[in-house]
Amino acid sequence: MTTTLLTNIGELTTNVAADGDPCGTLHDAAVLIEGDRIAWVGGAAAAPTGDTTLDAGGHAVIPGFVDSHTHLVFAGDRAPEFAARMAGQPYAAGGIRTTVAATRAASDDELRANLTRLTAELHRQGTTTFEVKTGYGLTVADEERLARIAAEVTPEVTLLGAHVVPAEYADDRAAYVDLVCGEMLDACAPHSRWIDVFCETGAFTAAESRRILTAGIARGLRPRVHGNQLGFGEGVRLAVDLGACSVDHCTYLSDDDVTALATSDTVATLLPGVEFSTRQPYPDARRLLDAGVTVALASDCNPGSSFTSSMPLMVALAVREMGMTVDEAVWAATAGGARALRRDDVGVVAAGARADLVLLDAPTRVHLAYRPGVPLVSAVVKDGVRL
Repeated sequence: MTTTLLTNIGELTTNVAADGDPCGTLHDAAVLIEGDRIAWVGGAAAAPTGDTTLDAGGHAVIPGFVDSHTHLVFAGDRAPEFAARMAGQPYAAGGIRTTVAATRAASDDELRANLTRLTAELHRQGTTTFEVKTGYGLTVADEERLARIAAEVTPEVTLLGAHVVPAEYADDRAAYVDLVCGEMLDACAPHSRWIDVFCETGAFTAAESRRILTAGIARGLRPRVHGNQLGFGEGVRLAVDLGACSVDHCTYLSDDDVTALATSDTVATLLPGVEFSTRQPYPDARRLLDAGVTVALASDCNPGSSFTSSMPLMVALAVREMGMTVDEAVWAATAGGARALRRDDVGVVAAGARADLVLLDAPTRVHLAYRPGVPLVSAVVKDGVRL
């Protein structure tokens, strides 16, 4: 099997904690890649030889970003909605229905082309692992095709039929919940690993959310929750109670919510691109970290509330607006995302892990926050192949 030695790494973020450093930083380091896996990590002076060599030029290398929350399969554009928000109109969950209409009208080829474009965009910015949700079809046939198309680019597919109640069920919410729990779940489960629900005012109640998640769990899907985005609510406690792998947004948290997260295995996934795009308050990451909660960062790339695929931007926002140190933010955007997806083969640079690496045109990971908006990703290696 062909091997590649990535050498002359000035600063390597391994995320293998050592000596109180959660980023497991190595200097003057090298990584040996064999096939699609990492075979060896250590000091450059002790590195084995490889069949080929990739020179990092003395710059920083980090694990590929793990974006554990995206909505990439859709059609249409909501730029006017963004402009209206910037002019003072408040954000509400109902804008999702605009994308639903456009997505239903699009062909599979049109959806696939947009997904391919966005996937390439993620890769260029250093994201090597990502989750994709359905949720813009809201019929059995449309949710099934969104899940099927998403599965062409990632194994991390989430059924989000419970995104909002579609207009045709506005007068019979119970019938729509029945549909999601029955025929829709039957159609989408073969393409999905996860089930999610938007437990929020304007979307689904805690009781409806519990029923939907429980149905998904019974079909072998693992639960995730959109919760506590627009106000205080029951999303976090529902997620913890059901053993959800992640509860995402976490903008409005009570002390009891924080305690519940800190005493559970549920990851709090923060989505600062949403607050940037909606002018809502940013989540208090410092409060969560100080309580011992595991925190991930994700983009929530979607056409409405966060139309950005940039994980470097998420790092910069988390440091500037949410009280995180650079090391905490980089860990959350890599190893934290892996925790949210219950993956131990990504988000780290260690022997046996997938060979997903990002070379930065910078001497240190600090530049991800220090130089916001600058395209610092100079090369991306995914599954051992330079993209």
